[in-house]
Amino acid sequence: MAQSSVRGEVPAVEDTMSLTPQEQEPADDTEPGGPDGGASGTDGKGGKSGRGRPRRRRRVLRWSATVLAVVILGTAGAGYLYYQHLNANIRSDDLNLGDAKDRAAQTKANAAGQTPLNILLIGSDARDTAENQKLGGARDTFGGPPLADVQMLLHVSADRSNMSVVSIPRDTLLSLPKCTDPDDGKVYPATQGRMMANESLGRGGPGCTVATWEKLTGIHIDHFMMIDFSGVVSMADAIGGVPVCVDANVYSHTSAGKGSGLKLRKGTTSVQGEQALQWLRTRYGFEDDTDLARAKAQHMYMNSMVRELRASAKLTSPNKLRKLAEAATKAITVDNGLDSIKKMYDLAGELQRVPTERITMTTMPNRYVGSRVEPTEDAETLFRMIRDDVALDGKDKAEPAASASATPTATADAPAAIAVQVLNGTATDTEAAVRGRAGTIADLLTGKGFTRAVADHTAATAEPTTVVRYPSADLQADAQAVARALGLPAGAVKKSTDVSGITLVVGADWRSGTAYQAPAKKDRTPDSAQAINAADTSQCMHVDPAYVW
Repeated sequence: MAQSSVRGEVPAVEDTMSLTPQEQEPADDTEPGGPDGGASGTDGKGGKSGRGRPRRRRRVLRWSATVLAVVILGTAGAGYLYYQHLNANIRSDDLNLGDAKDRAAQTKANAAGQTPLNILLIGSDARDTAENQKLGGARDTFGGPPLADVQMLLHVSADRSNMSVVSIPRDTLLSLPKCTDPDDGKVYPATQGRMMANESLGRGGPGCTVATWEKLTGIHIDHFMMIDFSGVVSMADAIGGVPVCVDANVYSHTSAGKGSGLKLRKGTTSVQGEQALQWLRTRYGFEDDTDLARAKAQHMYMNSMVRELRASAKLTSPNKLRKLAEAATKAITVDNGLDSIKKMYDLAGELQRVPTERITMTTMPNRYVGSRVEPTEDAETLFRMIRDDVALDGKDKAEPAASASATPTATADAPAAIAVQVLNGTATDTEAAVRGRAGTIADLLTGKGFTRAVADHTAATAEPTTVVRYPSADLQADAQAVARALGLPAGAVKKSTDVSGITLVVGADWRSGTAYQAPAKKDRTPDSAQAINAADTSQCMHVDPAYVW
């Protein structure tokens, strides 16, 4: 991963200048995890203000409401040479290592010309240095492929009024996309079966994790930030103590050597440095000792960190701010779109407008498959709400930002030239598939001029809603033409590398008749997403009695 150099013009530096680090969570000894991140920032706009301490203090107190330990910092008294020094600290890598045809379409601007912002926060469990080895344990994995054991999508609404965070459990089973390592050109083919989501990082770098997210969610990723074990510790030290709560004395340790080593008394404790890393890694000791409970603890930490930074003036000291800037720029790896202080400074300006009470933390709804998990139907509801820029806290109904996928990129062929394969996916958990539905809808398309529509009578995967899939951008307009002919909503058209041509799957929402009735949109965050609001100060982790001391 190449280090970035100073690029473009140097931004004017005043008493405070924002940077963007990230903190994420690694996992426990035998099941490594990564850090969380969040972001916050001051309100400086560059240039010598000459307004003295009161103005500077107000700016520092207006920390941006980011989450996940991606802290948009400030630093005092920084000049051009220090700016160069911080720039040289930043490591960068390619944003997306997947094939161009597989990438999610960028969201179009809303009526006011604003677009949402999506940042993927990655926690690496890499044991590639002596310090990471010491902090991560598991000596047998030293130097092995890193795992993306923390993956969180930070979504900022187009109007910057709210922020949503979605964590995906590291044990999620997914089909991983084809990725090409930018350093040595090695090609990792798309997986035939499903693998754990955290294995994406070892397939060429963080850009493959980005490609995996886009394939899973259909959400365009604008940036990524990645941090490892030692980065979490240095960032947590620089930030200072963050209050966390447990409902009993907890010691995350077993006779078999599992556990993060976290040892806390019942109640609220301010953690920092290595103890903060232990909190973020703890699996054995919280609730049901699963990765899902660990994600909940990470969310609590990040929310508490945001509240702490906004409520206190402890980072008004120039020396503390400089220390935080130094730690941040050394701790993270970012994509090329964030590889300079100026770019991070600009990002801070975008993030700082979100109020704490409009930040919502969620976990991807899932169900167990053995000891692993897979997304549920509720997960697609959550992803669709983010694609449509709907606030997860339910406090407003933001105007949906139309996806670029809803607008044809090319003129559709005449219906007679469009080949369509029709499958029957009308089965549900309680009802068998309706016989003959593929043939009925294929005949309907034929009657509308799509003479190359054919029914495929092989068993299809059950689909809760009717969907038209297409494999590449050159078939997008044709897929949209099929949807329009049947009266399907634009959101029913999806790009997928799982099909070789335009494929219509008749879903459980169209079990009878030839006139499609679109189901009402569910613009409510599913209960299974376990939403936590950043302003909620009552959260306290439940301790598994087996780990009470």
